[in-house]
Amino acid sequence: MEQPEAKGSIQVIERMMSLIDALADAPEPASLKSLSKATGLHPSTAHRILAAMTHSRLVERYEAGTYALGIRFLELGNVVKSRFNIREIALPFMQNLHESIGEAINLGIRDGDEIVYLERTSSGRSLVRVVYLVGARAPLHLTSLGKLFLAADTTANIRAYAERTGLPGKTPYSLTSLDQLEKELETIRRTDLAYDNEEAEVGLRCVAMPIRNDEGLVVAGLSISAPTDRHHSDWPEQLRKATESISYALGYRQQARYG
Repeated sequence: MEQPEAKGSIQVIERMMSLIDALADAPEPASLKSLSKATGLHPSTAHRILAAMTHSRLVERYEAGTYALGIRFLELGNVVKSRFNIREIALPFMQNLHESIGEAINLGIRDGDEIVYLERTSSGRSLVRVVYLVGARAPLHLTSLGKLFLAADTTANIRAYAERTGLPGKTPYSLTSLDQLEKELETIRRTDLAYDNEEAEVGLRCVAMPIRNDEGLVVAGLSISAPTDRHHSDWPEQLRKATESISYALGYRQQARYG
């Protein structure tokens, strides 16, 4: 049976969404009275929720006592837009790479201390259970994609990440010490190439390369994942061509650093 507190929380969210919809429909800043009428909420209820949203910058309150959607929606919209653009741009290159090698291709971005998988093409023939499904998350240091972002970060931030997370392992091959991790990240910086050698799942290896935006920042990564015995030495070169093409489509114009 649903608890009263949970019901109340859901009701508040539903009321908040009705106010957001009403503000989105309003051609200009709306008064509390008009918002109350549009949503069917009591003015005191609407005022309390609007005050909370104003504090979070989801709503802007003007001196005349009217309300409009706030700048936070623009910021969040830009984040979502950039992520979806990366996915849309990357997907054709991912499909081509998948058709060429017949293995799973993964697209991921960083979110805090984790990698988030935005898209994946499945090999359809793997006997190894691949845990990285679309929307799934994994610690940065256990994945080839996550290591790309750590390699692009500062020494201080890497050490702070290690202290925050404790570098937990999942398999006997996981990197669980800061010294091990820093040595591997140095290699990644030199080669633009990251590996997961059965560190997240025994029997599964991944190789990844970064995707950069017009400012040269690592904004995503592309990886190939397959059972250990199916990996090929020519995958990094094919992966490089795909990531460089995606980066170019995102506005990255610096000449490739590696041959």
